[in-house]
Amino acid sequence: MHKLALDARPLGYAGLLPQAAFLLAVLKGGPAGWTALALAYAYAALIFSFLGGIWWGIAIARPETPRWALFAAVMPSLIALGLWFPWMVGWTWPGPQLVVLGLCIALSHLVDRALWRGPPSGWRALRRSLSLGLGGLTIATGLLAL
Repeated sequence: MHKLALDARPLGYAGLLPQAAFLLAVLKGGPAGWTALALAYAYAALIFSFLGGIWWGIAIARPETPRWALFAAVMPSLIALGLWFPWMVGWTWPGPQLVVLGLCIALSHLVDRALWRGPPSGWRALRRSLSLGLGGLTIATGLLAL
């Protein structure tokens, strides 16, 4: 495994800490719990949009990438924005949106696998773990808000 992968592993897992902290704050309840719900959504949406940026970079850099890759790359930002809207106008509580966003994140490693053909890499394994971790934390937070 090359040095980047070794450096990426602890940094990647450290990226789960904010969502874990928000989940704990929601569990604790009170006014901080409501703020934690908003922060949990914002953080998950930010990371999901970041993943779209990774997919965009792969699609631009590799001419053999499937044609659907650019479409897939813009979807995370559009999904996150679409899920945010009903909550912000008061139509629903944030729980359903967090659950859907968490599911999207948890499944995002499937796009990585489709874009990056070839032998499994340390990057793909790390992305799968991080997607399932952040997706699971986001889903758990959303279920607490239902």
